[in-house]
Amino acid sequence: MKIVIHGKNIEITDAIRDYVNQKIDKAVGHFQNLTMEVDVHLGVAKNPRINPNQTAEVTIFANGTVIRAEESSEDLYASIDLVADKITRQLRKYKEKRFGKKKATTPAESNVAELVEPPVVPDLIGDRTPELPKEVVRTKYFAMPPMTVEEALEQLQLIDHDFYVFCNAETGELNVIYQRKNHNGCGLIVPRNNGNTAKNGKTASTNNATAEKPAASKT
Repeated sequence: MKIVIHGKNIEITDAIRDYVNQKIDKAVGHFQNLTMEVDVHLGVAKNPRINPNQTAEVTIFANGTVIRAEESSEDLYASIDLVADKITRQLRKYKEKRFGKKKATTPAESNVAELVEPPVVPDLIGDRTPELPKEVVRTKYFAMPPMTVEEALEQLQLIDHDFYVFCNAETGELNVIYQRKNHNGCGLIVPRNNGNTAKNGKTASTNNATAEKPAASKT
């Protein structure tokens, strides 16, 4: 198995490289049949206001599925330990789903049922000042095979992100599923086109949603 290590604002010394290889190889060793390469990004934030500032990120491409984990702390070696433990849990979860070791009701199915939204909060910004990033710092390319909302939700649980962009198999459109802050469940963002006049929080007719699949129609 190949482990590729990248560094941002940090020199990858032999000691760091050896430690990463040791921890990640142990974490992923039992799942080598799922992947042949592991991508590791180590970074130190220059901005003193960012704390903790030592970050370790691991990305694995397993049979077309992206499995990702990220951890930060005030010590790089501690971050590596934390992310190694997390990627092991993510891989175990993926393997159980892939080989059918699901319970009668999976976490994904439970969360999909929670996509019904409470009343919309009128002010999401409060007293904060909106600020966009000054530059694009990384570009990533991913295969995007069509999938259902339920499958996208499973992917969201594997990538350690707050959102997941996917091609909706029912509509052929790009959708975004995201974890809702301070609320239960997730939300779904769909483009308003092709005559779709559905209101936010209501059933979207373009998704051909049925009563059994409310998750495909919520934002």
